[in-house]
Amino acid sequence: MSNPTSKAYAWYYHVLDWLLRALARLPLRALYVLADFLYVVLAYVVRYRKQVVLTNLRNSFPEKPEGEIQRIQRLFYRNFAQVLVETLKLADMPDAELKQRVHFGNPEVLENHFARGRTVLGLSSHAGNWEWVLTSGALWLSAHADGVYKPLMNPFFEKFMRQLRTRTGAGLIPMRDTLRDLVQRKGEVRVVSMLSDQAAGPEDRPYWTTFMNQEAGFYTSADRLASRFHCPVVYVSIRRLRRGYYEIVLTDLYDGDAPLPTDSFPITEAFVRQLETDIRLFPADYLWTHRRWKHKREVKN
Repeated sequence: MSNPTSKAYAWYYHVLDWLLRALARLPLRALYVLADFLYVVLAYVVRYRKQVVLTNLRNSFPEKPEGEIQRIQRLFYRNFAQVLVETLKLADMPDAELKQRVHFGNPEVLENHFARGRTVLGLSSHAGNWEWVLTSGALWLSAHADGVYKPLMNPFFEKFMRQLRTRTGAGLIPMRDTLRDLVQRKGEVRVVSMLSDQAAGPEDRPYWTTFMNQEAGFYTSADRLASRFHCPVVYVSIRRLRRGYYEIVLTDLYDGDAPLPTDSFPITEAFVRQLETDIRLFPADYLWTHRRWKHKREVKN
C-alpha cells in the first residue's frame, strides 16, 4: 500500500498517517482494548450524537421500555467502537485472516448470476461491519467486486479510506459516476455494491415508505438501474456472530429478467423490508448515529 501523505497535506497529516498505520499493526485483541476505551469516550465523555441515537431508537421501537432503549444504545456504542478499529485493521490484516473472519454463507446466490454473465447489484446497509463487506467480497467471489461510495471532503481521509477499501482488489465508483460506469462497463461480470440506506432528500425524488415506524425517503437507483441494464439485484445482510466475526447472507430480490413497473419501486421496497427485519433481529448492530429520518415528505397543496 502506498503512503497516502503528500506535500499537499498539512504536516500533522504525516504524523496522523504514521500513527494510524502503527496502530493497524497491532493484533486485533489489542485494538479491541482501544475499542473499549473509545466506547467510554463516545458514549459517556463526548456523548457522540447521543440525542440522535436515542431519538432514532425511541421512534423505531416505540413498543420497547426506556430501559431496553438504553441497553441497545450502550451495545450500539460498543459495537460502533469495534467497527472503527476493525476498519483501521484493514490497513494491515492479511487476506486469509479477513476471509476467515467474514464468512459468506451462500455465495452461490451471486455465483449463479455470474455464471449467466450478469452484472449484479448488491444492496447492503450500515449494519454489522459494512466496511468489511466489499473487501471480503473481493476475496470470496469469482467475479470482480465494486462499491459505490460518496467521496470524503478531506483529501487525506479520502485517500486513506480508499486504500483500505481497495486493498483486497475491490474497486470504488463515486456515487455521481454510477450510471456512467454501468454504461461504459455494460455486460461485465461483476457485483456492484451499494449502501442503499442513505437518506435521500426531496431533490433526489425519493421513494417514500414506512421504515422502522417512520416515514423515510429512499434512493430509487436500484430499480432504475436494474430495469435499464437488466441487472439482478441481491440483498446483502452482514450479521455479527461474535466480536470480530461476521456472516454474510445473500437474498435474491430481482432476477434481472422480469419487467419492472415504471410507477413503483418494488426492489427498493423489498430492500427496506429485508433491512427492517435485520434491524429488529440485531438492533444494536445498525448505525443509529446516522440521521436517517432527517428529511420529510413535501406536502403538495
